[in-house]
Amino acid sequence: MRLVIARCSVDYAGRLSARLPLATRLLMVKGDGSLLVHSDGGSYKPLNWMSPPCTLTTAEPDDDQVAVGITEIWNVTHQKTADQLIVSIHEVLHDSSHELGIDPGLVKDGVESHLQKLLAEQIELLGEGHRLVRREYMTAIGPVDILATDPTGGSVAVELKRRGDIDGVEQLTRYLELMNRDPRIAPVTGVFAAQEIKPQARTLAEDRGIRCLVLDYDAMRGVDGGHARLF
Repeated sequence: MRLVIARCSVDYAGRLSARLPLATRLLMVKGDGSLLVHSDGGSYKPLNWMSPPCTLTTAEPDDDQVAVGITEIWNVTHQKTADQLIVSIHEVLHDSSHELGIDPGLVKDGVESHLQKLLAEQIELLGEGHRLVRREYMTAIGPVDILATDPTGGSVAVELKRRGDIDGVEQLTRYLELMNRDPRIAPVTGVFAAQEIKPQARTLAEDRGIRCLVLDYDAMRGVDGGHARLF
């Protein structure tokens, strides 16, 4: 991973246009080729980014660009969409590279890991005819919670959360983009499963063709929720 702190402006050109005016920012170039632009705020979410597959090239500024203080230009181009992220660097304050090695992936908390185990055992909750392929299906960017097949034999990737929000949908979207490039399992559809799914997350998931599934944790583990019953 390469970490660069620089005074820069950033322009995104493609399906939409966006601009970040000149400021000091962190530019993170990951081993998978992605570029993320961070500020000193906003928690973990980047201001802008380019996801793989993409290529990064550098260029010298022309005379007009030199005149306004630009010393180097990064051009990050997505290989499928041709969208571009153009970083105009004015001053580099820090530049370092680090070998992080293979990440073991996110370790789920007790409830989340238990949900995964229970859903794997009760895979029919996805719908009649679904079959479990495996838990923790590894991809180049981390493990998908569950890989299953639907009644037609198509692949289904399931991302599990206790509380489903937009970040979980984004995570599953990245998994699906990568998995659908693998001819051994493509095409792959997605299911976003959680005990509670926020309305914004549901809207985003459905817009991307991802099915939402609300899980009853107590029912899955055979605990009586104490609801009033006639019998």
